[in-house]
Amino acid sequence: MKPPLALLAVVVLAAPAAGEDVEKDLGHHFPGFRSSFVLRDVAGGRTVRHDAPMARARTSPCSTFKIPNSLIGLETGVIPDASFVLKWDGVRRPREEWNRDHDLRSALKHSVVWYYQKLARRVGPERMQQWVSALRYGNEDISGGIDRFWLGPSLRISPDEQVDFLARLHAGQLPVSARSLAIVKDILVQDQPGPGIVYRGKTGSCQDPGASDPHGWWVGSVEQEGRLHLFAALIEGPGASGLVCRPMAEKALAALGVLPPR
Repeated sequence: MKPPLALLAVVVLAAPAAGEDVEKDLGHHFPGFRSSFVLRDVAGGRTVRHDAPMARARTSPCSTFKIPNSLIGLETGVIPDASFVLKWDGVRRPREEWNRDHDLRSALKHSVVWYYQKLARRVGPERMQQWVSALRYGNEDISGGIDRFWLGPSLRISPDEQVDFLARLHAGQLPVSARSLAIVKDILVQDQPGPGIVYRGKTGSCQDPGASDPHGWWVGSVEQEGRLHLFAALIEGPGASGLVCRPMAEKALAALGVLPPR
């Protein structure tokens, strides 16, 4: 299934005025790493940035690409729903939770690379390129291989672009069905951090072949009492990963009053 042509038109989101953007040093929440953090208050039209130059620089999305990959799988019919199971191939991998069958929900929760690689191969290069371009995801470059392009070889996205993508997702401004959006938003939900809070997120961890240091992402959203905050945290340096980035980003979110302290 190709994205409907009528939906491929560029949608321009209203961005906060320059005077409403705030630069804030949050580096103490990410000790030992070079870091960037972007937080957008959608209703308030304000964006807080830690290390704005790094927030504009593109790097591999790693497993944060599982968000658009899930949407693409659903829209192409490769995945019918969140319960669709792919069989484990029997190859043992470093993370024990990967060594079993998975459905879309558990594959996203445990960031199961092999599941999403199978999904991407079933979508195929031509349809994948059409959809990555239709979603306007980062530099839209999938030339690094159909089952690896998001892990370092070619696809790049910045923290600012991660937040822009999430803004279009939550606003229903992506060229995908309401059903696919609802499924992906549902499987992104994390444990509730407090009453009335809907917390969504996805980690990402990988090593760019052309870089000396690994990097890790934690991207997502926080909804409470009708207010939506979108965020993207990125750390770089020895030992960086999404699992390391997440608790650091949550401390920053708590310091900014978006999440309750843990």
